[in-house]
Amino acid sequence: MRWSRIFSRDWIVSTLLVLAGAAVCIRLGIWQLDRLAQRQAFNSHVLEMQALPTLQLPSTEDLVAQEYRRARVRGTFDHELQVAIRNQAHDGQYGYRLFSPLRIDGARGSSDGSQMAVLVDRGWIPAEGNEQPGAWRKYDESGIIEVQGVIRLGQAGPGFGGIAQPTPIPGERAAMFWMYADVNGIGEQLPYAILPLYIQSDGTASQGALPIAGTPTLELTEGPHRGYAMQWFAFAAILVIGYPIYVGRREQVTT
Repeated sequence: MRWSRIFSRDWIVSTLLVLAGAAVCIRLGIWQLDRLAQRQAFNSHVLEMQALPTLQLPSTEDLVAQEYRRARVRGTFDHELQVAIRNQAHDGQYGYRLFSPLRIDGARGSSDGSQMAVLVDRGWIPAEGNEQPGAWRKYDESGIIEVQGVIRLGQAGPGFGGIAQPTPIPGERAAMFWMYADVNGIGEQLPYAILPLYIQSDGTASQGALPIAGTPTLELTEGPHRGYAMQWFAFAAILVIGYPIYVGRREQVTT
C-alpha cells in the first residue's frame, strides 16, 4: 500500500483521528515521565533532608527549603490562639488536627521586636467532644516545652476538588477551624510573627494519649509512572503502525 493512500479522500478523516489519538497518547506518556521526574526529585529531597542532623530553631538557614528535615524548638504554647484542621481521620474516626502556636524561647521578630512563634501540629483529636474551641483546652501543655518533629510547609489553597477556606470578614473574630494548614493565613490572625512553616510534632504526651501525634511514613518509591508512560507510548505505536496495515488490508478486500 502506498502511504499516500491513507491521506486520500476516503481515509483522511479516520487518518486525522488516528494521528490525533496517537498525539494524545504520546502527550500522556510524556506527562507520566514528568510525574516520574517529580517523584524522583521529591524522593531525593526527602532522603537528603533525613540525612541531615536535627535543626535547632530558630535558625538562619533557608527554612522553606528544609521541608522533611527533623527539627527541635523550645517555647511556650499559646493555647488561646490554637486552631483545628478539619476532616482528619484516625483509625476510621473523624476528627481534627490541633495546631498550636509555640512562642519560641528567646526568639524575637525582626520588624517590631515581638516574640517569634512557630505553628506546631500537635496531633489528632476526635471531633466528638471537641466541636467548640474551648474543649481543646483539656489538651493544654503548660510551661517551657521542647518540641521535636519534622518541618512541613503549609498549604496555600485547597487540593484538587477540595473546599476553599472562607475569607474572613475584616473585624470578625479569628477563624478557629481551617480546611487545610494555611500557615500564612493562620499567621495573619496572630498578634506576633511566625515562621513560614509548621512542625509536625512527634508528640510530648504519653503513648496513646490525645492529641495523637506522629510524623508521616513516606513511600519513597517511583510509583507506577514509568509503567504508565510505556503503556501510553505503546498505544501510540499501535495506532501509528497498526492503522496503515488495517488500511492496506481493507484496500485489498475492496479491490
